[in-house]
Amino acid sequence: MATILIVDDAPECLAVLSSLLSPLCQVRAVTSGQLALQAAASSPRPDLILLDVMMPEMDGYKVIRHLLSNPATSDIPVIFVSALEQTDDEEHGLALGAVDYITKPIKPAIVIARIKAHLDLKAARDLLQDRNRSLAEDMAQRMAENLLIQDISIRALAGLAEIRDPETGNHLRRTQGYVRTLAMELCSHPRFADFLTPHHIEVLVKSAPLHDIGKIGIDDHILRKRSKLTPDEWAIMKTHSQLGYQALEQAAQDAEYSIDFLSMAKDIAHYHHEKWDGSGYPEGLSGNQILISARIMALADVFDALITQRAYKRAFTLEQALLIIDEGRGTHFDPDVVNAFFARQEEFIRIATRNANRETADMPIQTALAIP
Repeated sequence: MATILIVDDAPECLAVLSSLLSPLCQVRAVTSGQLALQAAASSPRPDLILLDVMMPEMDGYKVIRHLLSNPATSDIPVIFVSALEQTDDEEHGLALGAVDYITKPIKPAIVIARIKAHLDLKAARDLLQDRNRSLAEDMAQRMAENLLIQDISIRALAGLAEIRDPETGNHLRRTQGYVRTLAMELCSHPRFADFLTPHHIEVLVKSAPLHDIGKIGIDDHILRKRSKLTPDEWAIMKTHSQLGYQALEQAAQDAEYSIDFLSMAKDIAHYHHEKWDGSGYPEGLSGNQILISARIMALADVFDALITQRAYKRAFTLEQALLIIDEGRGTHFDPDVVNAFFARQEEFIRIATRNANRETADMPIQTALAIP
């Protein structure tokens, strides 16, 4: 049964309305505005309030203002019941937010008809809200599942490149952490703030593991070579940026709708080997011609390559790596990205240590990263 709260300072009015409505619903009755506010916010919560206008201390107009200002009671429909019969009084009550206005002396048939109508409307509205809430929860769950599947698919796809080049170990996890760290440091910088919104940062971090996906297309004898590449081999190795771009571009074209992370991932794969001074590849872009996402990825990728052991080299110490990064300011890297790196240097070290390669356990990361 629906619950109706009747508010009136006259006991006889309460008795009449209670007697009239008791067969239809559960009735609660109070004799003042202050008691009405307490009752409206307590259990059982009323589905409808019949509110007298003329009451001492707190009249009905003040009561409805308080009800509507409280999130716990703002959605309870209120019907004014008053001896005030002027049109202006009714308009004022409706303007304050009442759903109806009944004048005294009451006519039982009219009161019952209006109350039934408003209870039906309240029930329909509540049902619609419940269904909308359920739909929203279902949609949120499906979106969360889709995002999880997307993240797993990205890591699995990126892992294919890592399998081809096994000595990179946790490179993807580390560089993803570095990219997030740099983006969070740069997001308030005037040169980067427009791009590094919270949404773009999440997309950037999600995209980062795909930066070397093009290595899948490089022959093993080049990818796993333990000595310096010949000029011809190096030329082939450099094509991994274009191969990665082409693969991700094809995936983006095959999608039924635009997917943000694929768009950013293909740009990162394509341009993360460009250098600030224009000496990089594949297009020799320079300065601000290089996309912000690629500039951030470039430093993250190089730092990780410096401090980890590869088939063709030992890991550099932190001191050596920091010196190389600093020397690359304005040549290899955007100077502001380098500044962000040094501002978050300790965080980079924590990420590297936490995700050290198992296969390089014979050369502990703590030693390689010994702070000078």
